[in-house]
Amino acid sequence: MRAALVGVDFGKDDFAASFDELSQLALSAGAEVITSISCKRASPDAALFIGSGKANELAHIVTDHQLDLVIFNHALSPAQQRNLERHLKTSVVDRTSLILDIFAQRAKSHEGKVQVELAQLQHLATRLVRGWTHLERQKGGIGLRGPGETQLETDRRLLGERVKMLKAKMARLHKQRETQRRSRGRSKTFSVSLVGYTNAGKSTLFNSLTKAGTYAANQLFATLDTTSRRLYLAEVGNIVISDTVGFIRDLPHQLVASFKATLEETIHADLLLHVVDGASVVKNDQIEQVNYVLKEIGAQDIPQLLVWNKIDQVGLEPSVERGQYGKIDRVFVSAKNGLGLDNLREAIVEYMRDLQTPDVIASRAVVLDGTMED
Repeated sequence: MRAALVGVDFGKDDFAASFDELSQLALSAGAEVITSISCKRASPDAALFIGSGKANELAHIVTDHQLDLVIFNHALSPAQQRNLERHLKTSVVDRTSLILDIFAQRAKSHEGKVQVELAQLQHLATRLVRGWTHLERQKGGIGLRGPGETQLETDRRLLGERVKMLKAKMARLHKQRETQRRSRGRSKTFSVSLVGYTNAGKSTLFNSLTKAGTYAANQLFATLDTTSRRLYLAEVGNIVISDTVGFIRDLPHQLVASFKATLEETIHADLLLHVVDGASVVKNDQIEQVNYVLKEIGAQDIPQLLVWNKIDQVGLEPSVERGQYGKIDRVFVSAKNGLGLDNLREAIVEYMRDLQTPDVIASRAVVLDGTMED
């Protein structure tokens, strides 16, 4: 689909990085980005978000370039989206819809598909006023790839029933995961979760450590479904390591809520490996975004080790950085080339020995099983 990207600078420091990210999201969704338009405003226009003058300019661009789609780097209200589509005479999607669409394309597991459909329906429920008919979701296309290929409900009652059923499914899946976690808790298996900004290299690192062969690509949201594998460390034996969905700025709240079950692997981990794209010019901002989402899901107090990835791209050597009390703060690696992985394994072992004191083991047993373990 031939698309135009639209971004409005409201004076925030991260505008350029966020707008560049929108381009990557559009490409990940399969769009052909023909042009990008940006403008500055103090606040959004109530009717057209960008104001009537800019909307007229955009309408001419849509006609001249025969565009199929306009993608906004912001969350649009149902009324703004409807007004823009009428004004531009083409499909309009916002950042939330775009991310939901990518998730719809990438979800592979049953749990992932259920979570994506739930997030989509909750988002679409706010837009029922638009009417379903003109969306023609069976045709597909970015922002139009609805929940599955089934006939869409045109009625709030039916939509509500579908959401209720999906939530019940998620509750059952949650129960299954809880059983698995309790089993790990009883066996005292140390649990490590990889977290980080999308495309930081988590899946590549996961594959390098575990030889799992999970899908890894240089694109946003290559991984949606949590994958867990046992990893043997000579000094301490087996641990469980999990690869999780990447985080991103302005992650739709429907996704944070719907992916809570998947992210519970993060919430219940003993240690988080926070993978950072060391070659990114906005890595510090990305670290803040990840920590913000971790706080949202209740994982802010879990011990965290920064894994500075992609050192091969910036000319750094494998190394370990310690803080003022001698504790490891950062490990510098290249997951792609296998550089620094021995340092990372040793760092995990060191964290395990620090964390698995009798008091910590007892407290983890309470969290995992609700009772004290022997």
